[in-house]
Amino acid sequence: MTISFDRVTKEYPGGVVAVDDFSLEIPTGSLTVLLGSSGSGKTTLLRMVNRMVEPTRGRVLIDGDDIKNQDPTKLRRSIGYVLQAGGLLPHRTVVDNVATVLRLNGVDKREARHTAREWIARVGLDADVANRYPAELSGGQQQRVGVARALAADPQILLMDEPFGAVDPIVRTELQDELSRLHHELGKTVVFVTHDIDEAFRLGDEVVLLQEHAHIAQRGTPEQILAAPASKFVRDFIGSEVRTMTMAEHGGRLVVFDGSGQAVGVISDDDDAAATGTQ
Repeated sequence: MTISFDRVTKEYPGGVVAVDDFSLEIPTGSLTVLLGSSGSGKTTLLRMVNRMVEPTRGRVLIDGDDIKNQDPTKLRRSIGYVLQAGGLLPHRTVVDNVATVLRLNGVDKREARHTAREWIARVGLDADVANRYPAELSGGQQQRVGVARALAADPQILLMDEPFGAVDPIVRTELQDELSRLHHELGKTVVFVTHDIDEAFRLGDEVVLLQEHAHIAQRGTPEQILAAPASKFVRDFIGSEVRTMTMAEHGGRLVVFDGSGQAVGVISDDDDAAATGTQ
């Protein structure tokens, strides 16, 4: 499904403007990242899609239909939503957490649990996790459960608000890889909010970098933004001078260094030819 923001503005009491005259079309099946620092309006935009936030002016459309004409509860149940903290119900087991939206949509309890168990496996969790409670899970496991719950009802749109920000770097990378795999397999329209430039560039088909009031500083593929930052703001935000990579051979292996001279990785033998070609 295509999501369109048509000149949306959000003003809060006291004249506080979170979003100012924002327009953007998010293509069907894409993974679009809204990237920006705290206060840039990215979460406000995300929550406009499921009517958790109503615009003061302008329209949000899904496949050309203005969502203000839809029942908010039904709309939210048709859209997957993943939060940073997971948002799991602590008094329910994992399988019942994942089955929540299915049950709300009238699916029989047995069928809902069966579907939930399939999704638990699909996001890379062991079957025995299904009968545990959220407090018994690691942060990474809780986030996988959150993704499973968001996808269990087969929504065509998935909203993700800083979903991996509270886990350690290794687990975060694993979750990013899992999301990329699921997006490739399922073809959902994903809107992903983050303040982390590395995460944005790792995941996004398109990245939309926001300044204050959700003014678009630049949009494009990660490669386009890295290759041609549109302004000083963009250059400063992405740290382009630090992201200049060099390589040197040490002990028969290619070691990658960033612009500050810090080693950031090693190129394997299988990648040597490709790496040399891009040096």
